[in-house]
Amino acid sequence: MERTYSSDIKAGAKVRLSGWVHEKRDLGKLVFLIVRDMEGLSQVTAKTGETDDALVELVKKIGKEFVVDIEGTAEQNDRAPNGVEIKPTKITIISEAQSPLPIESTGKVQSDLDTRLDNRFLDLRRPEVRAIFSIQNQIMRSFRRTLDDAGFLEITPPGVIAASSEGGAELFPIPYYNKEAFLAQSPQIYKQMAVMGGMEKVSMITPVWRAERSNTTRHLSEVRQMDIEMGFATDKEAMDVLDNVILNIFSDVKANCETKLKLLETDFNVPKLPLKRVTYTDTLKMLEKEGINLKWGEDLSTPAEKKICEIIGWDTPFYITEWPTDVRAFYSMPDEKNPNICHAFDLMFRGVELLSGAQRIHIPELLIERIKAKGMDSENFKFYIDTFRYGAPPHAGWSIGLERITMLMTNRDNIREACLFPRDPKRLTP
Repeated sequence: MERTYSSDIKAGAKVRLSGWVHEKRDLGKLVFLIVRDMEGLSQVTAKTGETDDALVELVKKIGKEFVVDIEGTAEQNDRAPNGVEIKPTKITIISEAQSPLPIESTGKVQSDLDTRLDNRFLDLRRPEVRAIFSIQNQIMRSFRRTLDDAGFLEITPPGVIAASSEGGAELFPIPYYNKEAFLAQSPQIYKQMAVMGGMEKVSMITPVWRAERSNTTRHLSEVRQMDIEMGFATDKEAMDVLDNVILNIFSDVKANCETKLKLLETDFNVPKLPLKRVTYTDTLKMLEKEGINLKWGEDLSTPAEKKICEIIGWDTPFYITEWPTDVRAFYSMPDEKNPNICHAFDLMFRGVELLSGAQRIHIPELLIERIKAKGMDSENFKFYIDTFRYGAPPHAGWSIGLERITMLMTNRDNIREACLFPRDPKRLTP
């Protein structure tokens, strides 16, 4: 008999259910098992007088998180998960679980986040945790589908680089034969080179590493980025593409993950297009009216980010545009009329910078000037600068942090909950 997943069980059908024992209730002559598989929960009911006596005794020996294989007939029971229960005719214990469990996989007994992450394989068995990563899976699928439909080519940039691709952030050094190398902090240089190579429109989902000793609730040392880069484009055209990506991600998660959102007790509104665009200068003016005073040229503080989202709309994604050139990455294109500002933008959502993007510098001399202004050696970027010496169109792109958008859409308090196996300054295992 083929295996039956919990979501496919129908009353009257013979089924074969395989999974983990989520809960067990022994009422003497009546024993209930709640069995969990990747699709959800199913109830198995063994009753003295109805079920074979040997099966009833076997069920009584089964513990939580045992792996079992159960054959039987599904019957209607409105109080059971999915409205059906299984009356067993054959039960096989595939694997036993030690007791006590390091953490309670039902979530009824709460554990702190560090304990959960120390036992991540058990934590992932909790339906709420699985829901987070089901939503994350939908985010990636929507990202890929939207850009594939728009004619973008998915690429895989390298994870080992010879020099900083952004400047400022610390890098993880690694031995690379007899040379100095680092884990990539961004695919930025390589996605631009792909555009210069004639690919024109590229997308990617790729890991990046940042060696900043940050222990905040929204930073990790290793994350996944969902990036695009597009040739013959300005920052405004890159935002137009992003509008559609955000709309489809929000719409698809809402439509396809309804039960997961309910399980997590969260929800969000699907945005209307076009997303609102507010300049950096106007942002400072709005913050000033609320008692938050920032000098022009400063980056936004965490309280400022939260406040501007409260002003414009907490659950509404919106852009902050026309940033001061000196606070952005060296490759951000300065404005032609006012070089103190550049064609860069951030997308804000629920009090946090969800992503950033910009039109890039495609003029070698200007790029050298900006690299030096950041206190870096342009010789370290010679291969990158030379990319733009042989016919370079204007181009733009952006980058979404996968864990960050997952955290915000699922309304989690800590980005570590949105990462399968988090890496931070204190955590290298499991």
